[in-house]
Amino acid sequence: MKLVVRVIEARNIPAMDQNGYSDPYVRLQLGRQRFKTKVVRKSLSPSWEEEFSFKVEDLKDELVISVLDEDKYFNDDFVGFLKIPVSRVFDADNKSLPTAWHSLQPKNKKSKNKDCGEILLTISFSHNTSSADFNINSDPLDQLKTTESPKRSFSGPSNAPSPVRVEDTTSSREEKSCAQKTLAGRIAQMFNKNSDTASDRGVDFLELPETTKSELFDDKCVDQSSSASFEEAMKTMEPRDLGSEVPSNLPGGVLVDQMYVIAPQDLNTLLFSPDSNFPRTWAEEQGNTELQIGPWRFENGCESLKRDVTYIKAANKLIKATKGFEEQTYLKADGKVFAILASVSTPEVMYGGSFKTELLFCITPGPELSSGEQSSHLVISWRMNFLQSTMMKGMIENGARSALRETYEQFATFLSQTITPVDSNDMGLNKEQILASLQPEPQSDWKLAVHYFANFTVVSSFFMGIYVLIHIWLATSTTIQGLEFVGLDLPDSIGEFIVCGVLVLQGESDHGVKAQGDGWLLTVALIKGDNLAAVDSSGFCDPYVVFTCNGKSRTSSIKFQQCDPMWNEIFEYDAMDEPPSMLDVEVYDFDGPFNEATSLGHAEINFVKSDISDLADVWIPLQGKLAQACQSKLHLRIFLNNTKGSNVVKEYLTKMEKEVGKKINLRSPQTNSAFQKLFGLPPEEFLINDFTCHLKRKMLLQGRLFLSARIIGFHANLFGHKTNFFFLWEDIEDIQVLPPSLSSMGSPVIVMTLRQGRGMDARHGAKTQDEEGRLKFHFHSFVSYNVAHRTIMALWKARSLSPEQKVQIVEESEAKSLQSEEGGTFLGLEDVTMSEVYSSVLPVPMSFFMELFGGGELERAVMEKAGCVSYSCSSWESEKLDVYERQIYYRFDKCISRYRGEVTSTQQKSPLPNGNGWLVEEVMTLHGVPLGDYFNLHLRYQVEDSPSRPKGCLAQVYLGVAWLKSTRHQKRITKNIVSNLEDRLRVKLSVIEKEFAAR
Repeated sequence: MKLVVRVIEARNIPAMDQNGYSDPYVRLQLGRQRFKTKVVRKSLSPSWEEEFSFKVEDLKDELVISVLDEDKYFNDDFVGFLKIPVSRVFDADNKSLPTAWHSLQPKNKKSKNKDCGEILLTISFSHNTSSADFNINSDPLDQLKTTESPKRSFSGPSNAPSPVRVEDTTSSREEKSCAQKTLAGRIAQMFNKNSDTASDRGVDFLELPETTKSELFDDKCVDQSSSASFEEAMKTMEPRDLGSEVPSNLPGGVLVDQMYVIAPQDLNTLLFSPDSNFPRTWAEEQGNTELQIGPWRFENGCESLKRDVTYIKAANKLIKATKGFEEQTYLKADGKVFAILASVSTPEVMYGGSFKTELLFCITPGPELSSGEQSSHLVISWRMNFLQSTMMKGMIENGARSALRETYEQFATFLSQTITPVDSNDMGLNKEQILASLQPEPQSDWKLAVHYFANFTVVSSFFMGIYVLIHIWLATSTTIQGLEFVGLDLPDSIGEFIVCGVLVLQGESDHGVKAQGDGWLLTVALIKGDNLAAVDSSGFCDPYVVFTCNGKSRTSSIKFQQCDPMWNEIFEYDAMDEPPSMLDVEVYDFDGPFNEATSLGHAEINFVKSDISDLADVWIPLQGKLAQACQSKLHLRIFLNNTKGSNVVKEYLTKMEKEVGKKINLRSPQTNSAFQKLFGLPPEEFLINDFTCHLKRKMLLQGRLFLSARIIGFHANLFGHKTNFFFLWEDIEDIQVLPPSLSSMGSPVIVMTLRQGRGMDARHGAKTQDEEGRLKFHFHSFVSYNVAHRTIMALWKARSLSPEQKVQIVEESEAKSLQSEEGGTFLGLEDVTMSEVYSSVLPVPMSFFMELFGGGELERAVMEKAGCVSYSCSSWESEKLDVYERQIYYRFDKCISRYRGEVTSTQQKSPLPNGNGWLVEEVMTLHGVPLGDYFNLHLRYQVEDSPSRPKGCLAQVYLGVAWLKSTRHQKRITKNIVSNLEDRLRVKLSVIEKEFAAR
């Protein structure tokens, strides 16, 4: 007897992917029989129009229909399911359920999606069954082997049946009876509470035990002959995978990260071709036996290329020899990049049915070598995929991590004997070559001519040059001569013209500042951004990037109205005595120097956890709500060079010896190498000192504390159980010393408190975590406590970020002189359009108002109320008769400007011509704000006695913006500046009135 199920369509399917769609398909299960429909791409209302037939052996069975969302790389997402008893169909009229919509149910009550959509089904018993359908005593496996394809299209009777994917599972009763035969099985049932019911749920679709896979019908959808060559299979996949993204490393960690002198396609052939001897040689090296490598086969309409590998893994001290089943799947093969996911199951080991080990092999092109040969970058990462929940999850994962690291260290060594690894000296990754690639792409001669000559700058320069030359030719000895007029003074000879040109060229500045000094030189090349969030109503943003390292910041230029900006800018940091630990990257949207900038995303580049060679050309994904929603990322090229060699280490140790008061010996290369390997550190990290101590958690753990220039790490090995962690010195917010007590075994305790959100990789070593989420680590019982404490404090203070030294105000004023040598007035002040922003008669005497510029307590109180922090000013100095000048420095509070920019200002005061008041003129320069070097701000205060009020004064304030460089957003920036300064000006004058009233 056959049950026929027609899967027609679905509606209101929830979106499971980030693009707002799903890739749904339907899986059907009746007893041990399983089928699946095709996958409908990017749809929330998919239509399948497919039919399936099941052999019914027991009317008490339930038909389980599940809708899932296909994931290309990892496990498919569960959408919803429903159960229909077979007896319900048998008892219905005509033994069929009419076409109807059925609501899908969530997997459990904790599921986020309560509304899972609906599916349209038709279910009925087939009336043209043969006697063979009722032979329930025959072997179900034999019936499955002789059954024709149960899926056919609705498009017409002439369509041939398409291949189908059938999946069988053993019954839960058989699993349970087998598990109860051994004491280990009974213990497994105690720890796996859901193991007895998991196979009965039907919705979870547990994997078939690997020992029976070879005995069952091969249900794979084979779209090409398995005899097709490996090279033909790669060519078939190449056009499909072009443009697709490279899968990211699995979260378990990286096992192998090495470059080899071989082309990517050749390395792929060596590792995964059926004709390669390398897999068999490697299996013999490991002691594995009975290796069987199946042929590569296409499945799901040429969408995936897979093969099966089986072997008996050699026994070790912990487990006996066991059989392993490995399914290898190509995730990407475009001819240059190859990604293979290997899913390994070992059902014979304890809890083997509850997990699978997944390995991801990524082969990408490496840099071209100096010899001209091609290179490949091989990265192998891993993770544990738990099919069932188990209390032994942590133990299983730790054991797998240790075994995999040891195995693939041997694998990398063995592979290096077959093909040559890339020597770092031959990688051709020197900074000059890569930075030279930032030059723009070549263009045609016509485009270059238009770009360079058909623009306003060139045309206007040519016109002005002709104008000046004609003027020189017409120049005579009159006062106003040639083409001059009042207000325009042109050079009168070729010599003056050349001198003017030299002065203009000297005024031009190069982009960026070259690094100075010897030590660790950091160079960051910002190439471009991708998919930056659009926060403007126009659908674009005005992004710029701020890089911060060791308390020093570098800011890129602003790219207006772009979501995929191209920068091609280089930033350099002066030499540092020790290698930097972290580079912070922040991307902002610019909306005026005083407006709150919107963060478009941020990222942290940890030099301790990254290989410098990998950062030579890298795409950095940005974090943050906006960035993650748009999948924003930056293209960077980062270089960290040591120009002093080992002298940097020696000089740093000498400096630490002065702080500690004890000789610190330089460690040998072997000791440093062991230290780097223990914590997985880059080769530039060097060990300074180590101490035996106790780590205080719930239980005391004796180990060793390792100190280097950038990290503090702890390692312990208790009966084979290793505890290993480290965190950065910059992560430490506070270090306290607790007095000796009985619990600390009579020795002081050093308590290190990390900053909020820092050191989460080391949280298993923390004793407590406070309400704000800060981790606290307790170390005590040092053999040499005084030396250990002094060393820890010296290293922490050396890495703590100190504020930059402020430039002296007088030196700033001399470097940027705003005074003309001829007239004594501010340079260019007469060319600035000044607009009146305030004019009123104040109820305060003029003498009291002028205390605002007196440098006393009133001035300081007024400026602090207006949001000026660290306000300081010099005394008035006489420049000439009745003209006085002084310098001012302050920085903005965060409420005024989120950049907390600095201001250097020059003020000049002089009496009014009528002698009834004062004229105060001020030129302000902003530092540390975007486009701050594009303009200066000009203020003019005119204060005089009021004729209408005997004890009052008339105050008039004028404001202007002098543009030093042109930008097409002058109006928007000017509006923002004027609005902000008007508000601050009103605050100042209101404070003056209140202070006078209080007196």
